[in-house]
Amino acid sequence: MAAEVRRVVGVYDADGTWWGEVSYFVGARLGRAHCALCDITHGPLREKAEWRRCRDALPVPVECFHRDDQPAAVREAADGVVPVVVAECVDAPPAVLLGPDELEACAGSVEAFAARLAEALDRLAGRPG
Repeated sequence: MAAEVRRVVGVYDADGTWWGEVSYFVGARLGRAHCALCDITHGPLREKAEWRRCRDALPVPVECFHRDDQPAAVREAADGVVPVVVAECVDAPPAVLLGPDELEACAGSVEAFAARLAEALDRLAGRPG
């Protein structure tokens, strides 16, 4: 089924509250917390410039949320799994594009993420990949 994507939504495996942000930061430094999507989009202290350039160059808008503030339809489509990247479609229900394993396989690389996302978007649109 070909679908037109309205927006791509990434969901971090972290909470967006002040305490959630601090807990993740400390936990990540101590090896107790990990989010493969965070590794792609953020460096140790802030969003990666390479990620901003990539996001701005993508053919559809991309917005990231935390597990506690993600849109309900995205949570439902991902069945609560995080980190995840979901396509919000124009005339179809949201569809998971990349799950935790695909994001982990990117090993923090923005370039690898962009390539996997492009492949997933092509599959969703019904284009041969």
